[in-house]
Amino acid sequence: MAEVIRMPLLSDTMTEGKIITWNKKVGDKVKSDDVLADVETDKATMEVNGYVDGTLLYIGVPAGQAAKINQIIAIVGKEGEDFQALLTEDTDAVKLAPAKTAEAPAPTITPVATPAATVAKTAKVALPEGAKEIRMPLLSDTMTEGKIVSWNKKVGDTVKSDDVLADVETDKATMEVVGYEEGTLLYIGVEAGNAAKINEIIAIVGKPGTDVSAYVAAEKSGSNATAPDGDKEEEEAVTSKVPEDQLPTTDDQISFTDQRIKASPLAKKLAADKGIDLSKVNGSGDNGRITKKDIDNYTPAVTPAKTGEAPAAKIAEAAPAFTATGQEGYTDTPLTQMRKVIARRLGESKFSAPHFYLTMEINMDNAITSRVAMNEISPVKISFNDMIIKASAMALRLHPDVNSSWMGEFIRHNQHIHIGSALALPEGLIVPVIRFADQKSLSQIAADAKELYAKAKDKKLQPAEFSGNTFTISNLGMMDIEAFTAIINPPDSAILAVGAIKEKVVKKGDGFGVINIMKLTMSCDHRSVDGAVGAAFLQTLKRFLENPVTMLV
Repeated sequence: MAEVIRMPLLSDTMTEGKIITWNKKVGDKVKSDDVLADVETDKATMEVNGYVDGTLLYIGVPAGQAAKINQIIAIVGKEGEDFQALLTEDTDAVKLAPAKTAEAPAPTITPVATPAATVAKTAKVALPEGAKEIRMPLLSDTMTEGKIVSWNKKVGDTVKSDDVLADVETDKATMEVVGYEEGTLLYIGVEAGNAAKINEIIAIVGKPGTDVSAYVAAEKSGSNATAPDGDKEEEEAVTSKVPEDQLPTTDDQISFTDQRIKASPLAKKLAADKGIDLSKVNGSGDNGRITKKDIDNYTPAVTPAKTGEAPAAKIAEAAPAFTATGQEGYTDTPLTQMRKVIARRLGESKFSAPHFYLTMEINMDNAITSRVAMNEISPVKISFNDMIIKASAMALRLHPDVNSSWMGEFIRHNQHIHIGSALALPEGLIVPVIRFADQKSLSQIAADAKELYAKAKDKKLQPAEFSGNTFTISNLGMMDIEAFTAIINPPDSAILAVGAIKEKVVKKGDGFGVINIMKLTMSCDHRSVDGAVGAAFLQTLKRFLENPVTMLV
């Protein structure tokens, strides 16, 4: 009996998958372990197996198109077997093949009644046969747009399906975009240095000489999506008829008359700031208009001394007039994709999650001694941050309420423990994730962390390496910060802010002594973590760090 192959759930956030390529065609023999298709999800491109032996009877989703989760994408059975009943019974069949009988007939265009410009706006332009669009893919779960760092091909180049067309900077890392199409690169829609939104056309590939200009123009104008409203067209037409000389111009292009002195507003402001009398400035603009350049280049004329003025010695004693040597200014720095997402996600976290903060001092004397002993035998150098990751993971195992996520209608208690370790980069903040940290030794955690930090700095982290955290640690101790509070990193319920280890004088017996203190501040989401729960977690964490041998048994 024929078996249906449905679009599987390949990631926890996936809603649909795009068929990149079919590795089998209708009529081919397939085995249960054959890879039928390559599917692009919201995380990565993955392989789909049929897990059925037989003949491929039907392909429901052509390459280049997307299928919803659980939608039929193929049918495998005996050669010549009738499979139509499976499509009829399946509720997804309606989505696969929408009826075209309900479509409205094409409108009749009469040249006399309808101007050519209106036809161009309302008619939908189809992509030339054989041409394929390359759209901006979703390269991370938080990505909304990608910045084209560089193009590896130029218009006119021949491209193969596995060629890397461009390097794209996302909010997490710089990644490669593969077109998965073969032909000639006909069009580049986003120049290097500019950003494109998810699913925006960034390139078109097809047969050499194919003209795609009409299609590109229609896509940019929006006429391929929805036809403009008639009233709006009239309004645009009226607006477009306004003479250019009646349109507003910038401040520096407008001359104003103030007591018969023509000067731009910017020149007036600069003159007022510098104490310059505009009547003494010669304007170089039209009709003697004074511009910013004239103010910048103005040098006051030296007035000869008059009879009866104070002696030169007394003039020298007077305070000299202040003359500014520089100019006011600023530099606008474009946001990186990483910085945009940091602003959006942490803004949402701070203003949607009710934060509260718990601070505790940890005596690190034993941890300092233990670390020296462990590094004598460890194959990888263990840092204090590695020890905090291990201690936090073990404390989370004993306090599962902290290892949770607020999901709106319910609280998700994670059974796995993945610790995110915040890392500052010039472009912003990224959080590599140490997976199953409670099950790893200190040396394994140190090795994983070292590798992930190196990848992050080289922008080579993969999505699976910076997502899935259940708890986050942010450490500024190495920058001599004694204590601070951190914003919760969604979807976590808490984040631990780690300060520097400082010497502190305390009373010991009849005298005084010095101990090494480290301050920890945990930010908690009060929707899922109560104060007593967070405090109990910190007490357990304190016991592990103040007596590190307990983490080894």
